[in-house]
Amino acid sequence: MKTVFQQLSRLLHQPYPLYYLKDRALLLLVALFLFGFLFLYFFEPFVVYPPEHRINYVWICLIHALQPTLIAFIYFYFLEKLTSAYDQWTVGKEFLHISILLLLIGIGSFLIRDVIYHNPFNWSWGYFFEEIRNTFLIGFLILAIFVPLNYIRLLRQHVKEVRNLNFLQPPFPAGSPPSKVFIKTQLNIDDFDLIPEQLILARADGNYMELYVQQGANIQKIIKRMSLKKLEEQLRDFPFILKTHRAYLVNLRKVCNSKGNAQGYQLSLHGFEEVVPVSRSMIPNFKRQVEGL
Repeated sequence: MKTVFQQLSRLLHQPYPLYYLKDRALLLLVALFLFGFLFLYFFEPFVVYPPEHRINYVWICLIHALQPTLIAFIYFYFLEKLTSAYDQWTVGKEFLHISILLLLIGIGSFLIRDVIYHNPFNWSWGYFFEEIRNTFLIGFLILAIFVPLNYIRLLRQHVKEVRNLNFLQPPFPAGSPPSKVFIKTQLNIDDFDLIPEQLILARADGNYMELYVQQGANIQKIIKRMSLKKLEEQLRDFPFILKTHRAYLVNLRKVCNSKGNAQGYQLSLHGFEEVVPVSRSMIPNFKRQVEGL
């Protein structure tokens, strides 16, 4: 039993892509509406009693499909505004937020009963809990199938993709002298010179930037007050320096190992103990840059 709980805990903490953003959310909402309407119309999953209907059953199906779509749209809109840790999204967070969404949809279904059904008990606690129960039954049936299968699909896809990436290029073309770049920060007194070939990675930490630089056999950590975007702009002439995540700028020549997960890729770099993520949204550009080195 303990092993089962450990496996479940590991699954819930596994990275999982956050889909409810921008154009992807729109596609999901359209799919939700169409699936909801067709499922209700053709399968009639719950008791249908025509004498109670105020309107035609087709319109009832449309309303029941449109209502969760609108609630999901509002929920996803605020989720995007309030959520910053996109790349720390997990299977557990996915289930939690979907559960909250299903609860809201169930409450919404209860509130529109008077529009659809002619029943003196529409506002009873019995129908309140029935609508929530029915919403969770359908919702979790879909989730129990979709989330694990989608997680496995993404995991296999990214594991396969990352195996095909080639990080075995020579560190730098023979005979090319190292370039020195003058880096401007938010404070003039903090400006510094950087040899991009020696940079391992840069990591954003609040208003500061941590830079890990190879100095012979040692690794030097430099802290500067600047944004990742500003550093990225000043190193744009060096294609081996790439933003892989909203908080990381990586020297692709320093990658010593890579692996895939459902969220994207994870990189190991020479001289840096932690793994560095490659966000799912940045994978296409990452692959192009690696292949072009």
